[in-house]
Amino acid sequence: MGKYIELNSANFSQTESGVSLVDFWAPWCGPCKMLSPVIDELANDFEGKAKICKVNTDEEGDLSAKFGVRSIPTLVFLKDGQVVDTLIGAQSKQSITDKLNALL
Repeated sequence: MGKYIELNSANFSQTESGVSLVDFWAPWCGPCKMLSPVIDELANDFEGKAKICKVNTDEEGDLSAKFGVRSIPTLVFLKDGQVVDTLIGAQSKQSITDKLNALL
């Protein structure tokens, strides 16, 4: 069973190879809570194909600033460490899956 990767400043380098989805979220954010089960499912669906990651914006303000996160949830799609797409707000599993598959 796949599990998402909890990222912080120390381990963010894991996103430098391959395809990664980074969910910028906070525990108090309603739309983030709605998106959380989708992120869990994506971690299973893409296990071994893409890294599904989460960043708690309350704990990792530097990372949030680096990626220009102004509202949450923000989903950042990375390929080999480079930002290739961004989605803001709660999204459907299908729209996220389509974007990930396009990057693989």
